[in-house]
Amino acid sequence: MSDTHTMTGSVPAQPGPGGAESVRPAPAGADVPGTGEEAFMDSGQSGTAGSSVIAGAGPVARPGERATVRLREDDPEEPARYAPEWLQLREAADADARAEELLKPLRDRAAGAEGGAVVHDLGCGTGSMGRWLAPRLDGAQHWVLHDRDPYLLHFAAVASPRASADGSRVTVETRRGDVALLTPDALAGASLVTASALLDVLDREQLRTLAAACAGAGVPALLTLSVAGRVDLTPSDPLDDEIAEAFNAHQRRGGLLGPDAVPVACEVFAEYGATVRVHPSPWRLGAAESALAAQWLRGWVGAAVEQRPELAERAERYLRDRLAACEAGELRVVVHHSDLLALTGTAGDTA
Repeated sequence: MSDTHTMTGSVPAQPGPGGAESVRPAPAGADVPGTGEEAFMDSGQSGTAGSSVIAGAGPVARPGERATVRLREDDPEEPARYAPEWLQLREAADADARAEELLKPLRDRAAGAEGGAVVHDLGCGTGSMGRWLAPRLDGAQHWVLHDRDPYLLHFAAVASPRASADGSRVTVETRRGDVALLTPDALAGASLVTASALLDVLDREQLRTLAAACAGAGVPALLTLSVAGRVDLTPSDPLDDEIAEAFNAHQRRGGLLGPDAVPVACEVFAEYGATVRVHPSPWRLGAAESALAAQWLRGWVGAAVEQRPELAERAERYLRDRLAACEAGELRVVVHHSDLLALTGTAGDTA
């Protein structure tokens, strides 16, 4: 059964320290492997459902609630994959990158939602999507935050916004669950589904499950910050392209969509009758974002080395030089992402 907790209010979160500077292999993930934006698919859990859950995040079940989103088998030894420190570090860059151009039809829906809009945020992480989107939509809103990590759910709930763009009330509840098992019933009554940096860590079947759930519930989906497979670094280095190719191959391991996620998502959502619109949402990192650029570099290079161990010696030099350029404020990085809006189920919707 899903763990739920309803609460309001906003408590500012404090950033944490960065990571080590050595080249190290890293598991697959979005942008910085091993510490990607959202923890819906692969984050660790603290104990089993209904136990060892941080106070304030559950477990509190509603009478008669059914498990439309089920947990995978718990593994108490599984390490947490998505660190809150990383999610906080990237939040400002994510906010700057997301495509506000896609919000007009969502504003119209939210403003016209009887009783207020209900937004399901899949793989909410620390709740950055809610902090970005809720103040950009009018009307009362109720956010349902989904994640596998109870610590991140607690963090997201207590740091959620209190008010929408017109000052209406925003409330939130948390649910632990798995996107691979999402059903239309889980989205009953929803006005919108959102996610950040999620599509690229899904495989095709998981993406189809997500699209089918949205189509079955007749709910639009705003899916932001999927990696596009392109990175621009200034000044350039002869190893840039080789690292990028190895990283992209790492993103595709085990059948994950990686940089192919958005084209595949367009195809799959269209099969379910959705109108799909895509807009670029790149990170643009300069001297002011040097801490984020440095952390991103560690993960980017680490994943490339895991994919191609023969790069290790050259990558060590490459990372050292790139981190030095970051520290000096001399490196500029553009990490290309795409935002996708899929409108399903309601006549007259246009993107």
